[in-house]
Amino acid sequence: MRSLGKIKVCAISAVAAIAALMATQAAAWAADDASKVNSGDTAWVLASSALVLLMTAPGLALFYAGMVRRKNALATLMQSFFLTALISVQWALWGYSIAFAPGNALIGGLQWIGLVGVSASAPYPDYAATIPHQAFMVFQCMFAVITPALITGAFAERMSFNGFVVFSLLWATFIYDPLAHWVWGVGGWIHNLGALDFAGGTVVHISSGVSALAAVLVIGKRRGYPREPMVPHNLTLTIIGAGLLWFGWFGFNSGSALAANGIAVSAFVATNLGAAAATLTWLIAEWMKLGKPTTLGAASGAVAGLVAITPGSGFVGPMGAILIGGAAGFICFAAVRMKRKFGYDDALDVVGVHGVGGIWGALATGLFASVAVNSAGADGLFYGNPKQFVIQLIAVAASIGFAFVGSLVLLKITDALVGLRVDEESEVEGLDLSQHEESAYALES
Repeated sequence: MRSLGKIKVCAISAVAAIAALMATQAAAWAADDASKVNSGDTAWVLASSALVLLMTAPGLALFYAGMVRRKNALATLMQSFFLTALISVQWALWGYSIAFAPGNALIGGLQWIGLVGVSASAPYPDYAATIPHQAFMVFQCMFAVITPALITGAFAERMSFNGFVVFSLLWATFIYDPLAHWVWGVGGWIHNLGALDFAGGTVVHISSGVSALAAVLVIGKRRGYPREPMVPHNLTLTIIGAGLLWFGWFGFNSGSALAANGIAVSAFVATNLGAAAATLTWLIAEWMKLGKPTTLGAASGAVAGLVAITPGSGFVGPMGAILIGGAAGFICFAAVRMKRKFGYDDALDVVGVHGVGGIWGALATGLFASVAVNSAGADGLFYGNPKQFVIQLIAVAASIGFAFVGSLVLLKITDALVGLRVDEESEVEGLDLSQHEESAYALES
């Protein structure tokens, strides 16, 4: 009876806290001045948010699911889909506040926990002067959703669902959110340094690629790798997923202009050209090295180009985008082929595509950026400003070090709490059945 009484008291306290939170929000919203909101800009950012959501589920989910073996297809789809739900709630409760609330050079404050004071009708000028604060928040939410989902491709086919959930939640809170504040938040030290990252080269791609490397080093190789063949079970899904990623990436990059303006147009064009150039160069490299171009190579090249152009998409012109994307196809193709030489099992090439591609893109921004494209940016090395390349180098090094060391710590904590890897029997059976008691395909006997 005493326990039941304590539960009732806790429930009443929780309800009272939620009611107070809602009352605070209502009071803040009642005082909003929405006169500066531009309906066209708002519509574009909301549409872009939906495009970025499409990148995770179904885009990334299909892209990854087609590359694993049949017995792990549904579990791979589930990881991207589940993170859409988990990180959306985490972002609203505390993630957005840690990343973007005014704080210090290392972390945001806690005043926006539960989205208190984050208006649905008035802008927050420090981030976007012509759209409601909540529009900016939900756009950034979609970035927070896809980033840990990118990591899942590295440890595909062997991580327990319990370990995946705990690690993803810890990683979003202690790696992604602080790094987003460093690079994009008011007062963040990399932001203050003057680093250019238009849509997430450091925050999204370097952080996920480097964390993926940490994960595969801690978790270990798939059983039988590299002795047994582990070929993609359905490349049709993968090429559909790649197409959806390419489509959604226009919201990712062009939407980062946070307005329907010339910068959005420039980023849109750069995004398309970067992806196209990398698709061609990856296939050229593959054709020369292996004798035939492949569908998987085309899909991988497109994603590599999209990754590489992301940080500079709002700062470089069309020819710069082609050069960045074209180089990315060759660089990422070579990086992916190096994994066996180094002996790590990055199942779906997250390190080679997102890690290496993100590093190249961030550094290339310091080469090709031009104030003629975006007056809010800076000239790069090729436009007479070598200092910008040095700044980009510092941002890249800081992102690599923070994400790698931090991920190692979080992986060890997760392993101690719930375990990281499924047992041998579960891995042989496949994660679809062992983790979810389901199968992706109902095959007749």
